[in-house]
Amino acid sequence: MKSELIKLYIRDLDRFKSEIEAFQVESNLWVTKGEVKNSAGNLSLHLVGNLKTYIGKNLGNYPYVRNREAEFSLKDVPAQELVKQMEETKEVVLQSFHHLREEQLEEPHKEEVLGYAMTNQYFLIHLLAHLSYHLGQINYLRRVLEE
Repeated sequence: MKSELIKLYIRDLDRFKSEIEAFQVESNLWVTKGEVKNSAGNLSLHLVGNLKTYIGKNLGNYPYVRNREAEFSLKDVPAQELVKQMEETKEVVLQSFHHLREEQLEEPHKEEVLGYAMTNQYFLIHLLAHLSYHLGQINYLRRVLEE
């Protein structure tokens, strides 16, 4: 199961980078449209914070202090910096998986993030779905704003 999760995280983290790099107008990273409340840039910061916290810190024991409020309030972070943060996050995620033993997947996750107990495996699947969900939002915003 661990190797399958690694493949899926690599796939989506590579897509994350591609989505940010696909913006033709950098300022569009910080634009919302209609009922959409979060910009692609803020969703990017949110994904970095989310993955560095729940995979890097909680499973990989990487030091990280999350500022969730800043994930949604910062603006005009250059695309190059967003890509750099995403690449760092990918490395943290992969190193965390490298140190994760297969049997740890069945252990309870150290936080009840969703309001109930779950295994690490369940939570990693949830985080992957969360990543994919926001990637879809980023893709949608880019296409609406730039096409």
